[in-house]
Amino acid sequence: MKSQARSFVRPQVFPKEMPHLYEKRKQVGILGGTFNPVHLAHLVMAEQAGQNLGLDHVCLMPSYQPPHVDEKPTIPAEHRLNMLELAIEDNPFLTIETIEIERGGKSYTYDTMKALTQNNPDTDYYFIIGGDMVEYLPKWYKIDELLTMVHFVGIHRRGYQVETPYPVIWVDVPEIDLSSTKIRQKIQQGCSVRYLVPDKVLDYIQKEGLYQHEL
Repeated sequence: MKSQARSFVRPQVFPKEMPHLYEKRKQVGILGGTFNPVHLAHLVMAEQAGQNLGLDHVCLMPSYQPPHVDEKPTIPAEHRLNMLELAIEDNPFLTIETIEIERGGKSYTYDTMKALTQNNPDTDYYFIIGGDMVEYLPKWYKIDELLTMVHFVGIHRRGYQVETPYPVIWVDVPEIDLSSTKIRQKIQQGCSVRYLVPDKVLDYIQKEGLYQHEL
């Protein structure tokens, strides 16, 4: 009786350093700002943009000191960070990135994203900005280099053009006419800001006596 020949297939062996080539890259959104204070429009923007694009999560990234020419004073970073933590503690989709606060000084997006992309080479970053900021992209520090590190995501806003020489992913988000400046002004005037900021953020503002006087 003849024995049947058995075919032998050599199992494929991959070097230990190769598996990462087959792993799905992380898709992470970044929404920067002073968050002075964080309010519901910030949270809606981050949640809606991230979900619309199918991102893994969105990081709220408080700046230490904005690089604007017309510098606006802010309360200490500790308070702004505490309020952010309270605002998102029940939403695992939103997280906080503290790199700019930890670094201190002026918070240039180029420096921040250079560090983040080097520290997280498996992550694609989507930098979320309001439609009013898109027209200022040509003035951003090292914008051409920055474009190689992030995908810019623009939030549609009425009254602002969507034409830009730079690649921008546009998303529609429910428009809320709200700003941190308006909230601070209302607090200084003794007006209620309930439903404009999360309840826990409002409690923190009142407990710490924040924004009682103009900065």
